[in-house]
Amino acid sequence: MKAVMATNNPNKLKEAREILAPLGIEVLSQQEAGAAVEPEENGETFADNAMIKAKAVFDVVHMPVFADDSGLCVDALHGAPGVHSARYAPKGQECDKLLREMQNVPDAERSAHFACCIAYIDENGSGTLSAACHGKIGYTQRGGNGFGYDPVFLYNGRTLAELSSDEKNAISHRGAALRLLYEVYQERYGKQDADK
Repeated sequence: MKAVMATNNPNKLKEAREILAPLGIEVLSQQEAGAAVEPEENGETFADNAMIKAKAVFDVVHMPVFADDSGLCVDALHGAPGVHSARYAPKGQECDKLLREMQNVPDAERSAHFACCIAYIDENGSGTLSAACHGKIGYTQRGGNGFGYDPVFLYNGRTLAELSSDEKNAISHRGAALRLLYEVYQERYGKQDADK
């Protein structure tokens, strides 16, 4: 089957394709589907923002659409940057700002999690799915893979940016949420779409 991912983020699109392609789902970008929209993400939750994006694209393409909204929630910062993760600092400076804010936080209090909410919508209705990846914030940036906050987010002693794509996708918040999405698509479309 085919589904459109409502995003203009090439990194998110790449991860979604890596995770869903082996499951038989071809992921189209919103540009490939002809949806040149970029709605304002002004929701108060990850679910709100994901649905805003999914609905905007669905209203153009009228085929299965999903959107992800995700972010880093740091316990010592009372859940920040949270839904504002993408706007927390100028692009490329997110990790630097976070490490500055965490410089006096002891190791025992550096817990954090990545949250991901996926909204999906098609002619049968809509819904949301959530998943998380728990870890902690390191003291330096490490690793050359991944994007965003991956170089400072530690999972079992390694940052997400030190993992291969396959390793990250197996444990990440987005990977878990996309696998839940696959289950929804299996229920909705089953085998009749397997050859499309």
